[in-house]
Amino acid sequence: MTGPLPPIVTLKHLAEWAGYNHGIPKKQAIEMFAGFVADIGRVLKKGSKIRIPNLGVLQVRIRPARPARKGRNPATGEEIQIKASKASKKVAFRVAKGLSEAI
Repeated sequence: MTGPLPPIVTLKHLAEWAGYNHGIPKKQAIEMFAGFVADIGRVLKKGSKIRIPNLGVLQVRIRPARPARKGRNPATGEEIQIKASKASKKVAFRVAKGLSEAI
């Protein structure tokens, strides 16, 4: 790693630095990092958590579907119909204690 840090560090930057620090070609390091990201996607898709020490935990959180229901407009008191919502999934990241303390 030479020069100032860019405002946004990308996967290419990380791979370049890892290649430089460990003596492997930049192209090979980029392929390795791309494969790592793809593996993370496959593991999360199967429903497993990923725990990386000193970094954090990645997991998929599932929000169940909710049926339609009646609600009330708080300003007017008028009763309204609230639409049903679909189930959804999202990837959540919880920072490790060591990393949050380091920042």
